[in-house]
Amino acid sequence: MATRSLFCFVFSNVIPQLVLVRVLMISLCLLAYYNRSQNYQTRMATYEPKNILITGAAGFIASHVTNCLVRNYPHYKIVVLDKLDYCSSLKNLNPSRASPNLKFVKGDIASADLVNHLLVTESIDTIMHFVAQTHVDNSFGNSFEFTKNNIYGTHVLLEACKVTGQIRRFIHVSTDEVYGETDEDAVVGNHEASQLLPTNPYSATKAGAEMLVMAYGRSYGLPVITTRGNNVYGPNQFPEKLIPKFILLAMRGLPLPIHGDGSNVRSYLYCEDVAEAFEVVLHKGEVGHVYNIGTVKERRVIDVAKDICRLFGLDTEKVIMFVENRPFNDQRYFLDDQKLKRLGWAERTPWEEGLKKTIEWYTTNPDYWGDVTGALLPHPRMLMIPGVERHNWTEDIKSLTSSPAEASTTAPATSAKRTTAAPQKPLYKFLIYGRTGWIGGLLGKICDKQGIPYEYGKGRLEERSQLLEDIRNVKPTQVFNAAGVTGRPNVDWCETHKQDTIRTNVVGILNLADVCRE
Repeated sequence: MATRSLFCFVFSNVIPQLVLVRVLMISLCLLAYYNRSQNYQTRMATYEPKNILITGAAGFIASHVTNCLVRNYPHYKIVVLDKLDYCSSLKNLNPSRASPNLKFVKGDIASADLVNHLLVTESIDTIMHFVAQTHVDNSFGNSFEFTKNNIYGTHVLLEACKVTGQIRRFIHVSTDEVYGETDEDAVVGNHEASQLLPTNPYSATKAGAEMLVMAYGRSYGLPVITTRGNNVYGPNQFPEKLIPKFILLAMRGLPLPIHGDGSNVRSYLYCEDVAEAFEVVLHKGEVGHVYNIGTVKERRVIDVAKDICRLFGLDTEKVIMFVENRPFNDQRYFLDDQKLKRLGWAERTPWEEGLKKTIEWYTTNPDYWGDVTGALLPHPRMLMIPGVERHNWTEDIKSLTSSPAEASTTAPATSAKRTTAAPQKPLYKFLIYGRTGWIGGLLGKICDKQGIPYEYGKGRLEERSQLLEDIRNVKPTQVFNAAGVTGRPNVDWCETHKQDTIRTNVVGILNLADVCRE
């Protein structure tokens, strides 16, 4: 009887409660799943911009993106900002210049007043930030210019977005080079969460800019998206880059200079495919995410040169010339592009087809960029350095026809001359900056005590030409920099004079280091 009563109690009281609990748990799970689905669908919903600011739109990649958006979305207002540097041209925007929804503004993103004015007066809600100095060879020759453009310019733009508070999308265009070198035997490319390990001044400044973008996204809630892309080629590209350089050299019957042994591996995307990728990122990209724009079809630099020679009917044995390598030349960049593909993008242009289109364009437009002789040098570092005397580029180009053996015999002679210096010559000669400072003054006294010849620098750290003159006149073996802004009379002054402080303590140091390297 007692057992039956217990059974009835459990059946009539406990079991219904357990069922109810289970039903509630299932309901809560379904509700949570529904909410997550709704949030995901909201995040993945197609974004519709109204007024887009595209920086660097007269450059190579950005001009193709601009022309694509103007053509496909006539209801978007597109404002393009470009200072028309050496590697950009208004001609790149010719397909769109007559369109009523395009407005061109000549200016520098480093101008905070201009950027703020544009965001407000044009009611900008979307920014696609392409502006950058991008040529690695130039970054070895004048890294300061890269810091100013790629980091400081990006910072100005981000700050303007924070102040105006009206931006709904900020798409920052970065590069695959921020990942650094990919292992030669890697079968899976760098994914968007891979560590950033830049190896040259250019990629370091792009990584630095990315950190600023990420910080503004997290600290101020700026809706940022970052892209990292492989190499791009196609019509309109300034011929300092590999493919257009080789095409123009082949057209002129000149050697094709290859850095090192040409075994470095790169991935190349045709410009129209890349424009479509940015179209997808703009409309379907998720805020706070990074997207690789890449291809798994890799080519060695030597193979690119051979393909171009073949299409021009040239003998590779006679035309290809190996020259001194870069200070550091990453062996391989390899990206995992699956994330972008899941948004619906796919590479459409095969390598052979894209290369033929590009060659056809350059042969049809041989003078599009004017006199680009300097860009065709193996290491065109001098193109963008202010205050440096120009070379006779034509003579330098002609010198490429000398045999590699002749070129290689000059370097050992120079090093031998250095090692057989006269014994009586001092081992050291110091060039010291910061004469009026405490540490700079002490360095001079130490040199006097130890009999070390020295001179104080006369140039200001911000003035590259003055630093070059100091180096040429003093011919130092060591340079000591004790110059810097530390406050007048104390560090509080620096907080209210940030531009002066950064100009000397950051830009000035980079300037001096780069002049010493040069």
